[in-house]
Amino acid sequence: MHCLVTGGAGFIGSHLVDALVAQGHQVSVIDNLSNGKLEYIKAHIESGRVKFINGDILDIRALNSAMHSIDIVFHLAANPDIRLGTAHTDIDLKQGVIATHNVLEAMRLNDTKKIVFSSSSVVYGEAKKIPTPEDYGPLAPISLYGAAKLGAEGFITAYCASYGMQSWIFRFANVVGPRGTHGVLVDFINKLKKNRSELEILGNGRQTKSYLSVEDTVSGMLFALQHARESVNLFNLGTQDWINVTRIAEIVVEELGLENVKFRYTGGERGWAGDVPKMLLSTEKITGLGWKPRYNSEGAIRYALKSLINEMWV
Repeated sequence: MHCLVTGGAGFIGSHLVDALVAQGHQVSVIDNLSNGKLEYIKAHIESGRVKFINGDILDIRALNSAMHSIDIVFHLAANPDIRLGTAHTDIDLKQGVIATHNVLEAMRLNDTKKIVFSSSSVVYGEAKKIPTPEDYGPLAPISLYGAAKLGAEGFITAYCASYGMQSWIFRFANVVGPRGTHGVLVDFINKLKKNRSELEILGNGRQTKSYLSVEDTVSGMLFALQHARESVNLFNLGTQDWINVTRIAEIVVEELGLENVKFRYTGGERGWAGDVPKMLLSTEKITGLGWKPRYNSEGAIRYALKSLINEMWV
């Protein structure tokens, strides 16, 4: 296939590009490099396996040009940080909802029929049913990031119904791994670089969530793409266990080889406005097709730290 990856120089996007190239697909990447890094896909560009377009998907002309001869779009470009959207209230509207509409409209104009979308567990808000299945409702996100992901899902399903498109929508747990740029692991490593004797932990440390390795994230996406054939294919992607923030802090300290680190909590059940304190996705739908993650939550954390420490701990 000729694949277009929006945000393909970013964290998850660059790992997806690695996998698509390894499978022999022709790959184009459009990325404005606001969060991604060209170095992540540089070897593929130099080998001629990837065409890179330095462009913004809010620029409909650049996007429309990139869409020529594309068979399938992997739409991963978005604001990557929930907290940033809380501070700047139009970011998720623009980079989530409007950007997704642009992608879908460029697809319509170029007769591209397939889209894979990276959504998030935060569309569920504070779900009363845990583990939370795909058919849980009503969906009531508590962050602007979550609202944008849910809005983007709505546009995708509507375009599928209106224009004969096909979609694969994935609601991710917390994704961790090499090339990560934000999240609890990056936050803890950066803080410990500045002060190796004390670590600030947002909230009360009892926030408990599921963590998924980026390797398993890409594996799950490509597995479902091969095995699910409905007009709209919606899947949770996560592990079947969870881990709390204090335990993650202990693992980070251990992997860094530090001792006598004091934990200081900011207090409250949330780490920030829009933080969901408890999250565990039901993954029965995709595991029923035969997929399962390689790592559990703690394994994903340790897998991610091996690389992040090498990347960041200097």
